[in-house]
Amino acid sequence: MIRTVSTTPYQDQKPGTSGLRKKVPVFQQPNYVENFVQSIFDSLEGYHGKTLVLGGDGRYYNREAIQVIIRMAAANGFGKLMIGQGGILSTPATSNMIRKYKAFGGIILSASHNAGGPHEDFGIKYNSENGGPAPEKITDRIFEISKKISQYKIADVGPVDLDKLGTTMAGDMTVEVFDPVKDYAELMESLFDFDAISAMIKGGFRMQFDAMHAVTGPYAKEILEKRLGAPDGTARNYHPLEDFGGHHPDPNLVHAKALYDDVMSPSGPDFGAASDGDGDRNMVVGKGIFITPSDSLAIIAANATLAKGYKKGIAGVARSMPTSGAADRVAQKLGVGFYETPTGWKFFGNLLDAGKVTLCGEESFGTGSNHVREKDGLWAVLFWLNIIAARGESAKQIVEKHWAEYGRNYYSRHDYEEVESDRANALVAELRGKLASLPGTSVRGMKIAAADDFAYHDPVDGSISEHQGIRVMFEGGSRVVFRLSGTGTSGATLRVYIERYEPDKTRHDLDTQEALADLIAAADDIAGIRSHTGRDKPSVIT
Repeated sequence: MIRTVSTTPYQDQKPGTSGLRKKVPVFQQPNYVENFVQSIFDSLEGYHGKTLVLGGDGRYYNREAIQVIIRMAAANGFGKLMIGQGGILSTPATSNMIRKYKAFGGIILSASHNAGGPHEDFGIKYNSENGGPAPEKITDRIFEISKKISQYKIADVGPVDLDKLGTTMAGDMTVEVFDPVKDYAELMESLFDFDAISAMIKGGFRMQFDAMHAVTGPYAKEILEKRLGAPDGTARNYHPLEDFGGHHPDPNLVHAKALYDDVMSPSGPDFGAASDGDGDRNMVVGKGIFITPSDSLAIIAANATLAKGYKKGIAGVARSMPTSGAADRVAQKLGVGFYETPTGWKFFGNLLDAGKVTLCGEESFGTGSNHVREKDGLWAVLFWLNIIAARGESAKQIVEKHWAEYGRNYYSRHDYEEVESDRANALVAELRGKLASLPGTSVRGMKIAAADDFAYHDPVDGSISEHQGIRVMFEGGSRVVFRLSGTGTSGATLRVYIERYEPDKTRHDLDTQEALADLIAAADDIAGIRSHTGRDKPSVIT
């Protein structure tokens, strides 16, 4: 039986850059999940009888939310629901399933790299039929509907056994519980030279992959250990846990420090990598070197033809605005297009669908290509393994040769987390107010060439996205970028991006923070970070 239930709207269900993210107790409020899911369905057209893909990163409240969505999808007329076994399905794997099986769309339950647990974060994101995050026109529509919603539909059907593979019925809707790893692993095997990587591992190459007790654990076990022959234990922390083992599933130098320290130790492995909560981010570390996401994108672009899925070359490269310009120079040398977009993977979708770019990347540890419409953590790791195997060089040698050819972009991100929203907004408002007066002035002996509030004009659909981050550009190519993040759930996160281009190869071995010291000080002078936030240092430096 299908019931129509009266409800009262919530006013805080505005999706951010990657869906709706709130603390678990917020989602546990009466009808909170139901209201948002119904708002998603009400924002869509033409899905009756179609297929919907569903899964999440295994965090706390994942299974409960899935059961609600099953009943609501059945009531709203979907013909089939495909669910990852155990409720597990990484974000890139979800994108692949939508594309491979021509589903109408998908729902991903994750708060990405944010902490999980009864009092931590949860999230719901809708992906469209191209496999990518819903565009702004849909997320805006979802929010408008959510503010006025008065009822939702739900079917009175029993719970579905998420751990049993196979097909069952929920009312008139077919529910298929499938292996979440199989299709994704086959896709990776079609893109990369597994034989060459396996031979390298058999020859003594050692690596470690930290799944951080998040969604990529089962994927890493299957691909790295079973298919590529890496020793048992190569995939560490591979059991997805509801609270990620009490840790932050964020693959960076703070939360994945143990992995970094292992690789840097004399007896440690040759290469290390990690992924985040939902499997779309990555960190890669070579013996003696941390590889920044900006450099990683540039080096993958420069070496793309070494992987069998990209042997014909790439159409172009896109990066988010705060990401360093390292990939731009590669694209220029290759004679392909390069694009600068706002932060948020959805902005890459049009470029990928139009065939304008093949590779995309963000400084926030996200890299991907046209194989799906999401960033893909394990894909990036496999690309690096393919490059190392094909070139027969260490990761450090590959990076240093790249710098020698293209120059080095010293780059760092300083995050000030959970800043009081009023303080963070005041900082941005004050900074915007003086943008016009900054060009031509000097700070710490450096002359400001230009300053703006970045706006993006989509070359495919003509849409305009404004207020995407404040840029202060100095003569000589250095710059500082200020942006408030949309991925947190408490207060505001102020992100400050600092970049200096260094073409002189004799100056490529400096400590990053030392090389950027004057720019870091200038950022505080320009924006008044300490006075506005009350912080004398960032929460996280990457």
